[in-house]
Amino acid sequence: MPPERTGGQAGVERLNPGSAMADLVRMPAQARVPAGWQLCPDDLPDGLIVTDQAGRISVFNRAASRLTGLPPASAVGRDVRCVLPLRDADGRNWWLAADPYQGLPTRTRHPEMSLYLADGTELLVTVGYVRARCDRGHRGGPGALQRLVICLRGTQQRARLERSRADLVTTVAHELRSPLTSVKGFTATLLAKWTRFTDDQKQVMLETVNADADRVTRLITELLDVSRIESGRMELHRQLVSIPEQVQKIVAGRVAAGERTDRFRVQVRGPLPETWLDADKIDQILGNLVENAIRHGAGTVTVVVEPAETVATRASGRAGAMPGSPAAVITPAVVVSVRDEGDGVAPELVPRIFRQFWRAKRRSGAGLGLFIVKGLVEAHGGIIIVQRAPGGGAEFRFTMPAGLPDFG
Repeated sequence: MPPERTGGQAGVERLNPGSAMADLVRMPAQARVPAGWQLCPDDLPDGLIVTDQAGRISVFNRAASRLTGLPPASAVGRDVRCVLPLRDADGRNWWLAADPYQGLPTRTRHPEMSLYLADGTELLVTVGYVRARCDRGHRGGPGALQRLVICLRGTQQRARLERSRADLVTTVAHELRSPLTSVKGFTATLLAKWTRFTDDQKQVMLETVNADADRVTRLITELLDVSRIESGRMELHRQLVSIPEQVQKIVAGRVAAGERTDRFRVQVRGPLPETWLDADKIDQILGNLVENAIRHGAGTVTVVVEPAETVATRASGRAGAMPGSPAAVITPAVVVSVRDEGDGVAPELVPRIFRQFWRAKRRSGAGLGLFIVKGLVEAHGGIIIVQRAPGGGAEFRFTMPAGLPDFG
């Protein structure tokens, strides 16, 4: 029986714990064990428990022992309802409520659910039923339960996801509270005491309100970008883009905002190939990297744009090659490096720098800028790294594929 598809990349199949385990146990040994290889339940990363039609445990692997704290020798041969006294969140006995051995004969599996052991340990449990078929060789008639396959998983991954959601709520609440408090305070003051302020005072207050409104809008835009990146729904509107012109526009905007002209240096090395990119997304990438260099670096911010070559993998059409076999293809690319002259990035921080909500300093934005930059670069088919700049400081270096995009 083929494994159940649960999404992912084309041609890649992932096993659903409950149904896949049941299918694995149901398959004949010669069908599931390749020559020279022996199936061992202890090799499975998840806990596996198999019981017979009477509820006696026949398989209790090492992962199940680790999750439950019970040695396999004390579990095999005993009734699973005694070994695993599973209860739901309301304290009810799951075995009595589900009645897997005497319940409906049409049931094939229970989806993943949170159940608890007697000591309060929470487990993610999936249950699959192996039932007799209509063949004559099976005893007990159609639908009779032959084996129960139980898959156990820990809750650490779910706890990490819940902490991530809590961080999101905390960060968003903190970032929104300050500008909204400012907007509310200045607006209420102007409405109540409009005639008492001079025109200059009113202008300062309104400029502050406008800046705080922009800050809220920017945060909401970043959160929407994060959502699109994580869900794979980032849309690109490709057009012919000159990266050096985009860099010059970003630098001109920073100078107009009050930065010194000599704070920036732009270098374009050699003729560049054509790049078909999303102009708005490129502005966002360059703007975030330049702002990051200004805020966290020091000295001159140098932006270097140069041609390069990348190795891509495509289906080979050469004679004698297998249809669809991959072949290495050299493709043109453009590399952009944004460097500063500050202290650089400590080696131990490099693996974390592109994560959500990671901030170099306690109060330095929402910690989403570099995560979004990485997502936008990868959406174009490029890569980004951070390393030490040749003259010291940090260097963010991203590579964009050049040439006509594959619209197929």
